[in-house]
Amino acid sequence: MLLFGHRFIQSESFYHIQDIEAINNTPPSSTIFVEFSEDNLDVIEYLNLNDINFAVGVKNITEVIYASNLNASFIVIDKHISSETQNIANNYLFDSKILVSLSNEKEIHNMALLGVDGVIFPNAIVKITT
Repeated sequence: MLLFGHRFIQSESFYHIQDIEAINNTPPSSTIFVEFSEDNLDVIEYLNLNDINFAVGVKNITEVIYASNLNASFIVIDKHISSETQNIANNYLFDSKILVSLSNEKEIHNMALLGVDGVIFPNAIVKITT
């Protein structure tokens, strides 16, 4: 299980951007984080064209499918859809890793029992502006 932003484990940060210009304010070889929306499809296309690793925050199963097909390295989900999402990812052999957004480390246990790929805590996501 992958752990991002946990206080015991050193891990990479994800850089949350709003537009393509904000990428210039991120460290080289960083993982970019974008929320899924139709308005961000140009950003996602840019990330793909430039071979930049990225994570997509999604709200539902349909958006999970979109994120996988858009070649996201990571798909960040809410815990309420974790079981269904991980089952779909396993069934369809997603290349994307499923990360459950958590704020309480006590929930790691339940996520491990569900077999999720990993968890991400809020401090692993750094907000970047242009």
